[in-house]
Amino acid sequence: QLQFVESGGGLVQPGGSLRLSCAASGFTLDYYGIAWFRQAPGKEHEWVSCIMTGDGSTYYANTVKGRFTISGDSARNTVYLQMNSLRPEDTGTYYCAKTPRWCDSPRKDFDSWGQGTQVTVSS
Repeated sequence: QLQFVESGGGLVQPGGSLRLSCAASGFTLDYYGIAWFRQAPGKEHEWVSCIMTGDGSTYYANTVKGRFTISGDSARNTVYLQMNSLRPEDTGTYYCAKTPRWCDSPRKDFDSWGQGTQVTVSS
């Protein structure tokens, strides 16, 4: 089964940090756009960040730029999201997914969604 497995979420205070992991199962990460999305309760999925594994280009939503860093480890077949200076509005379930196209592809072009990992930012 082609799927991602996300991990690393948890409860953190505002200003804290977390590192999320997205491990690929059943395929390698070569030549895909791998994106992190998040979904807060009652809201639509929000695109957060994306990496093009072919050339390493990275992209960020304005809401997380300068605070989050996406990276890939081909040896571990895993993509990471380092999240610093976390805010309550970063709370949500974080998912990763892939597209054979570009990082700015619409959500319908992403597949292999995992079960997500919960991030809660609260004091």
